[in-house]
Amino acid sequence: MFSHIMIGTSDLERAKAFYDKVLGALDVPPGFVDRHRIFYRTPTGVFGVSLPINGEPATFANGGTIGFACNSPEQADAWHAAGVAAGGTTCEDPPGVREGATGKMYLAYLRDPDGNKLCGLHRMN
Repeated sequence: MFSHIMIGTSDLERAKAFYDKVLGALDVPPGFVDRHRIFYRTPTGVFGVSLPINGEPATFANGGTIGFACNSPEQADAWHAAGVAAGGTTCEDPPGVREGATGKMYLAYLRDPDGNKLCGLHRMN
């Protein structure tokens, strides 16, 4: 359904340091810098971080969340720990199992240094 997701940052170097570590915990290679953007390419899609092209300050989406697929609860925990160690902040409930209409999921939430809300998600059987 999606080809890519792009979010804004006010500091490209800080964003690259953060996402290289966080996405590295999911076995994604370090990002490729192209002028004012960073791209993380995988077989299932592209995640990008960009200085706003219009020159205005970067802002985060209130109510928005970007979810990253994790292979296990342990990988979600490693993703979360990498994010906190790289300058992110934990948000919502601590990482753990949640049950809802879509079944059991292991969720871990972070805010990146620019305030974007991220989720490491592992769907449990």
